[in-house]
Formats: sequence, structure tokens, C-alpha cells
Amino acid sequence: MKIRYFLLSCIALIVAESKSAHAQDHNSLALEEIFSSADDISTVRTLLIQQNRTLLGARSFDGRILERPYNIKSASKSIIGLLTGIAIEKGFIPSIQEPIKTYFPEYFEENPDSLKESITIRNLLTMQTGLRSTSSGNYGAWVISDNWVEYALDQDFVSKIDGRMVYSTGTSHLLSVIIAKASGMTTKAFADIYLFGPMNIRVGGWDKDPQGNYMGGNNLSLKPADMVKIGQLMLDDGAYNGEQLISKDWIRDSFGTYTYSNYNPYGYGYQWWNQKIGRYQTFFAWGNGGQYIFIIPDLESVVVITSSTLNTTPRRSYKNTIFPLIQDQIIPYLENYSVMD
Repeated sequence: MKIRYFLLSCIALIVAESKSAHAQDHNSLALEEIFSSADDISTVRTLLIQQNRTLLGARSFDGRILERPYNIKSASKSIIGLLTGIAIEKGFIPSIQEPIKTYFPEYFEENPDSLKESITIRNLLTMQTGLRSTSSGNYGAWVISDNWVEYALDQDFVSKIDGRMVYSTGTSHLLSVIIAKASGMTTKAFADIYLFGPMNIRVGGWDKDPQGNYMGGNNLSLKPADMVKIGQLMLDDGAYNGEQLISKDWIRDSFGTYTYSNYNPYGYGYQWWNQKIGRYQTFFAWGNGGQYIFIIPDLESVVVITSSTLNTTPRRSYKNTIFPLIQDQIIPYLENYSVMD
């Protein structure tokens, strides 16, 4: 009887191991198919997929180097959103309701405007200043101006404060300058102390304005693996290696929806986007050309994509291939992998 029981147990173990091996083979094949599909998207340069803090796959394409820093374009805004939260939590900035006039007294002495002076940190975070955009068709004039702060503040109102979204890189740049003014150090030095340093992230490059302020809404370069770290930080409610770098409340509020894009079906929080992909609520940092940190909480997953910044169009047509890749291939793969675990 004991021998029979032993043999049945062995057979059950062999069957279970066989099923597990088959599932692993299936998942490996599915992952290779995902990478093949990503490679077929001419603009995509790297793709990394992580679930439950385990990197399931990472690949670079077209001879690119996976370990090099990439310009994450406007995904930089999401980093600035996090740094703003840290500056508030550390007491450098009193609250999100602090008016911007506190930080630009010289400008408002020369250009008094009670309405502009009432714009708050929160309005900057949610792109609800009402000021004309310095992005898209206005971006070139802004970046060649002698003073990016003054140029952004000089813009006329095109909407009411707290009204519709007016997406503007100049608005995010004001946040960077405020962080520097409030903390008494450069935005990069602040980030190195309170965010990048504790996460062992090294900036590959970061543009400055004519006055030497680090750019608040564009042209920060990070390694794709470090972008995954940022995504995991968000999944872990602001904790990294047991250290609470950002409060849970700030992460929650960053993922809120306070306004919506005028051009896409996306909600907007504190410099972070959100959108349902398939049946999963997804949050993401997004940069022109296809720079993404996707966070899918229900699947405990982070997906990072970097792309070429050349030949992008105002219609952002790269989205038409990247989002289907997430919905039709990566999400089913993550669902299956989660079940296997």
C-alpha cells in the first residue's frame, strides 16, 4: 500500500513539473512574440516588463544599448511631480495651495496681476493655470526665449484657473524653479538627495534654461532600468528598499484625476496620466515619441518603453501601435504569468 502511494505521489509530481515546464515554455514563447512585435514598431528602442518586483524580460532594438540613458522627454514631468511632493513633505514648500507669487516676487513687482498671482502649486501640478501653452506649436518660441520663467508667466489666460487642462511644459518648468528656490539647491541636487540617490539612479543628462535652472518638463535622461525603479516606487506606495521616499498620500493623489486631456481620452493627476487599458486602470508617465512608464496596479506590473525621438508628428501616431501592444499582448502575458505564479 505504501509503495502504491509512493508511486502515485511520484507520478503526480512528474505531471505537475511537466505542466509547470510547459507553462514556462508557453510564457517564454509569448514573451519572445511580444519582443518581436515591439521590434516591428520602427520607433521603439527598448522594452522592459516587470511583475511582482521581478524583471520578466528586457530587450533593446535596432542595435541600441539597453544600459544607456535615454531622453524621456515629457515623462520628465512625472518626475517633477514626485519631487514637488517631496519638497512639500520636507517642508520646503508649505502646501499645494501656496500661490506662485511667493516664489516670483521680482516678476510680479514688475508685472502685477492679481489673477496670475493667485495661481497655486496645485494648479501647476494639474495643468490648470489657464495660461496659454508653451508646448506644441509654442514650444520653439519658449525654448529660444531669454528667460523661460518670464515667458511662461507672460502668457495670457486662455481658460479660467482650475478650469480645463492647458498642457504646457512651461508650467512644469515653473515647478522645477520653485523646488530650487524653496530648497536653496538645484532641482538636480534636490533629486539626488531625496529621490535619485536613495534609489541608486544616475541622471544621464538634463537640460537647463538660460538662467541655469534644470528643465522642469522635458529632456531628462534616465536608463530604462531606472525608469522601472520609478514605476515600482509608485506601485509600492512611495517606498524603496524599506525607506518611505514619498508619502502614500502623495502617490494616491498623483494618480487622481483632476482634469482631462483635450486631445486624448486620458485623465491627469499630479503630472501623471491615467487611462483604462483593456479592463485595467493604468497610470503612466508619457514623453513625446513614445517614452513611457506604465503602471498596472491590479497586475502588480511595470512596463517601460523608450522610443526614437526623431520624426514624431503632432498626431502622436506612435500611440496607435504602442497601446495595442500593451493591451493585446503584454497584458494577457502578465495575466497568464500571474496565474502561473
